[in-house]
Amino acid sequence: MRITSIPAKARLLKLLFLGIFGLLSISQSAFAWWNPEWTIRKKITIDTAPAGMNPGDAPMAAVVLIRLHEGNFQFGSLREDASDLRFVAADDKTPLPYHIEKLDSLLNEAYVWVKVPDLKAGAPATLWLYYGNAGQNALRVEDPKATYDADTVLVYHFAEKNAAPKDSTGNNNNGETPGTVVDGSLISSGLRFSGKNAVTLPKAPTLAWTEGQVFTWSAWVKPAGLAANAVIFSRHEDANAFVIGLNNGIPYVEVAGAGGTQRSADGQPIAAGGWHQIAVVSSATDIKLYLDGESYSTLAAKAPALNTQALLGRDGQPGATDADSQPGFIGDLDELQISKVARSPALFKLSSLIQAGGDKAAKILNVGPDEASGKGGESELTKHLSLITDISKSLTPDGWAVIFLCTLLALIGGAVAFLKLIYLRRINTAGKVFLNHWEDLSPNLHVLDHGNEDSINSMGGKASPKVQKVLRQSPLYHLYQIGSSEIQDRVNAAQDNFAGLSGRSMQAIKATLDGGLVRETQKLNSQLVFLTIGIAGGPYLGLLGTVIGVMITFAVIAKSGQVEVNSIAPGIAGALLATVAGLAVAIPSLFAYSYISTQIKDAVSEMQIFIDEFVAKIAEVYSEGEGEEETEASLSGH
Repeated sequence: MRITSIPAKARLLKLLFLGIFGLLSISQSAFAWWNPEWTIRKKITIDTAPAGMNPGDAPMAAVVLIRLHEGNFQFGSLREDASDLRFVAADDKTPLPYHIEKLDSLLNEAYVWVKVPDLKAGAPATLWLYYGNAGQNALRVEDPKATYDADTVLVYHFAEKNAAPKDSTGNNNNGETPGTVVDGSLISSGLRFSGKNAVTLPKAPTLAWTEGQVFTWSAWVKPAGLAANAVIFSRHEDANAFVIGLNNGIPYVEVAGAGGTQRSADGQPIAAGGWHQIAVVSSATDIKLYLDGESYSTLAAKAPALNTQALLGRDGQPGATDADSQPGFIGDLDELQISKVARSPALFKLSSLIQAGGDKAAKILNVGPDEASGKGGESELTKHLSLITDISKSLTPDGWAVIFLCTLLALIGGAVAFLKLIYLRRINTAGKVFLNHWEDLSPNLHVLDHGNEDSINSMGGKASPKVQKVLRQSPLYHLYQIGSSEIQDRVNAAQDNFAGLSGRSMQAIKATLDGGLVRETQKLNSQLVFLTIGIAGGPYLGLLGTVIGVMITFAVIAKSGQVEVNSIAPGIAGALLATVAGLAVAIPSLFAYSYISTQIKDAVSEMQIFIDEFVAKIAEVYSEGEGEEETEASLSGH
């Protein structure tokens, strides 16, 4: 056993040293800046939990709207044409396709659509936004067509002025008639419908539907009023029809075919004047309607076969006159998307929250602060903070418990040190005021009337009430009052027969003053035990966390059989972070304790000097007449 255990211990130590070496030799490339020419970046985090994704759901891709404004973006550091804007995946290597719907350098706002792949349940997605490249190599790379997948057949942002809507996908399904574009819509600009105007969508192979066609239709609507059968989208071919609308505020989908006309069941109506996302998913068996990312109703019917133009804002055949059609939708419409696949409910929820903006978007999408690189890299502070953040991800629950305890010790110790320093400063200031008055009083203590408490408190009438308030903060003044009170008690007891203080009385007064000194010293030293606990306990707590972390790391390695730096470095790094936390508590506590202890020693020495001086002055003034040698002998205990 001994022969086999020695090599085992040697391998264990070798792995430990390799782990520590791997931690110390982590290359800068692990936390590299995507491109040195870009000097500013910010981290964008997307939390998929509010979207309702389940752990078993497959990862999905989404085109995410990023709103940039003065509060989260430095427009002054962006090139005028935004050609230096880049989005990079979480690996900080892979550029992500994007396109800008609107960029307004005067109002300092921008609306950018970014394709984010592999959104998963239970794990926030991250990407990086880069900008701040003033060089000539910052070419504009935004690509609307690459932003959307091949299953997205039509996307209208309605950013065109006096022109038909332009398709942002690669299918060129541009609108055939212009609409009334209005600024200040939900996402930049949108269309406004009066109930009579309409926008014609083209007849195109990618928009052709067979019976039971699988597709997804979605748009944002803001009704100005609640009318009956207000049609938002319609498509007709012979007896077949497909209609989406609002009936007195109730979203509905309606299909017509050889079997007649069917409409979805009524749900709760929406209010006028507010934005809502309506999504329709057609499958081979039924048609589902979603409102603001939530399931609203289901129609047990198939979509009919249609290969014609479609209308936005009104029902009827394209080209029909107002007399031929019923009044249509009155209100605003924004962000129309059509896909040839059934999109997931989680995607509707995600897009409805992010695109809605405001507090809803803040719950799911976070645009982090700027991280600046001096010239082609991160600042040293940023690198260290990023390094510590990444290391903390490898901490075990035991390590977090140790760090929590160390943080608690640090907070308590810091509070004690802060309050103690304030207290020492206050008594130091008050002590200087007292010594100035004592210096004037001590040569002639006869001005004190030790039978009068007011005379004692005011130091012979020389300290005003305002000054007395300051003096009461000084331990020296407390000792002065103790000694004066002792004399006052003896003066009052003797009444008119007071002839002075005997040697024993002087001993008693000095003993009382020494007792006061002890109490003042205890007050000065109170709560310092928390600093000593931080000094002594912090490193031990950190060591405990490190030992447990290293132990768990090697236990995991033993089970997995992976013996390499990459497998042990994160665990060792996380374990060592507990020791860092312990030392971070102990070192400031040690410095604070040493400084405070020195200040307390000076205060105690000053009190001891004052007691000796006070007793000597009292013995000189209030002696009964015995010789100075007898008085001194009494005070010294002989």
